Amino acid sequence: MAPATPLLCALIVVLLTALSGCATREPPPPPPPAVVVPQSTWMQIDGDIAAASLDARAQSSDYARDVMQRWRERIYQRTDEAFIPWFSGYWTRQWLSMKVTWYKLNAGGERDPTVERLAAYLQEQYHDRVLAPVAREINPDWITGQTVQLYIRLLREHLQGMPPRYGVPLDQFDGHLQEIPAIALAPPPAHNASLYQLARAEPIDGQPAYAALVARLHSTPGRSGDWTTDAGISSVARQTSETLVTELTTRSVAGAISAAVGRVAGMLISLGTTGFTAMLREKQRPEMENQLRQNLHATFDEEWLDLLHNPETGVLAGVNHISGQIESSLAERAMQPLRDEEPPALAAPEREAQPPQPQAEEGNEDASYRLW
Repeated sequence: MAPATPLLCALIVVLLTALSGCATREPPPPPPPAVVVPQSTWMQIDGDIAAASLDARAQSSDYARDVMQRWRERIYQRTDEAFIPWFSGYWTRQWLSMKVTWYKLNAGGERDPTVERLAAYLQEQYHDRVLAPVAREINPDWITGQTVQLYIRLLREHLQGMPPRYGVPLDQFDGHLQEIPAIALAPPPAHNASLYQLARAEPIDGQPAYAALVARLHSTPGRSGDWTTDAGISSVARQTSETLVTELTTRSVAGAISAAVGRVAGMLISLGTTGFTAMLREKQRPEMENQLRQNLHATFDEEWLDLLHNPETGVLAGVNHISGQIESSLAERAMQPLRDEEPPALAAPEREAQPPQPQAEEGNEDASYRLW
């Protein structure tokens, strides 16, 4: 056992040396202190966010105008192709005259109920032949949704570059965005959303407050889905109905005269009146179509302008709601007085650790630019 003693001692020495090395290893450096962002920096960030919102709103407005112009052109085209030729056709006028007769019988011969029922029928035809087909391609509700999403996407792009530009930690920047309201539709609380929630939601359609905002905009009175009851279009239909009822009354007088003068003479009068009316209609058809086109286009233009510019019910209503919440909140923050800021905790030790800078030497122009 004696020869093994030196080897055992050597192993013990090696083990103790290793243990002493572990025991004397320097401790890991402490975590870096939290970055303190001055209030003045947050105010600059708020100003940048407000400017980004204004820019995104302006671009969204330009987009909405362009797409709304496309929608108007399709309505014009569909009106000229599908509604006006149908309305001015001979057989359509005959069919409308029959409906007027039926309405008058049900109304006991009264004029106003007959005009109103025929106006409602014409409104229904305008919806089925013009508004509904175009809405399957493009409509104000779709334009509203696309415009809001464009605004949010542009605002996101601005926000992504702010933390590195201002040297702000991402977690602090996200916390700052959580304090800025973007959608305010509560109750319920889920119908409210901060700028952080709106900027980080993927997909945006799944964000509860955003979905509530879109649903509210689509249910606003005056959208494209219920234009057939709009006062402007109703007035055009009512004027047209008045013309048809008057025309039928004239034909009824001719029919009464033909019945009074006898069968043969009455048939001649009836045929003559029908032929004259048909010739007169065909002669007046271009003028009638042009007048109807002008009336429909003028009425549509009024509604189109309202949809484009009305801040509460137009296609920019969603953008106006979100940008209004963001910009008004940032404006309130900007009105708050700037608090006195203390220098960061690490700044003083670093300045004390720096050696004094030497005075500039005479004849040495580079001395004043030395760091130490």
